[in-house]
Amino acid sequence: MAVKNGLLYRLLLAGVPWFYTGLSRLLFATCRVRVHGRENLARCEAQAKPFVCAFWHYSVFAAVELIRSRGGRGWGAMVSASEDGEFVARILVRQGVVAVRGSRNRGGFAALKGLIGLLRQGYNAAIVADGSQGPARVMQAGAILLAGKSGAPILPLAVAADRFWAFRSWDRTLLPKPFARLDLWYGEPLTVPERCGSEEIEQYRLEMERRLNGLYGRAWSRLGKGAHDA
Repeated sequence: MAVKNGLLYRLLLAGVPWFYTGLSRLLFATCRVRVHGRENLARCEAQAKPFVCAFWHYSVFAAVELIRSRGGRGWGAMVSASEDGEFVARILVRQGVVAVRGSRNRGGFAALKGLIGLLRQGYNAAIVADGSQGPARVMQAGAILLAGKSGAPILPLAVAADRFWAFRSWDRTLLPKPFARLDLWYGEPLTVPERCGSEEIEQYRLEMERRLNGLYGRAWSRLGKGAHDA
């Protein structure tokens, strides 16, 4: 990555979000999307309050593109406070998503407060359940804390594709190929009580990890695959 104040960095920062947003819309417009578990989404939408949508990092490109126009409300999302996160934040803004900066190791508490504020304003929240650095498909506590403090249920989500590229990243981030079939799966929502001790938070963390990995397994097995990174 170029020096933060360098000319190349500023040019990339100005151009990449525009380029990616246009390319993403074009790419996903060619894909066929099938939605599973609509009743779980309907349960969340039927409530007067917003909800938190949680998904694994491997599916971040597809998940954000597929949910940003769903749910009947605006969306907020936590983005890493790193230099690379600035690109992601600007891309999200171009997609109509409010970006709150922070991660587990940097500004996480402030970002959590920011997301709580957005939920209280009526936004839904999208959160990467295994964080920006992993380990892959291991639930972090952020979504549990967010749900407990805000009263918003957590809706687990998984995405599978029959044709895709997988990046050489820690989670093998997925990008669908043109004209791919995408399966979007919504799981059973989880409600977290407001006052939870550390043991209860851990129990809810493990339960959401179980639900997300169960949904992940179902999504990929329906396409005849054991996993996206196999």
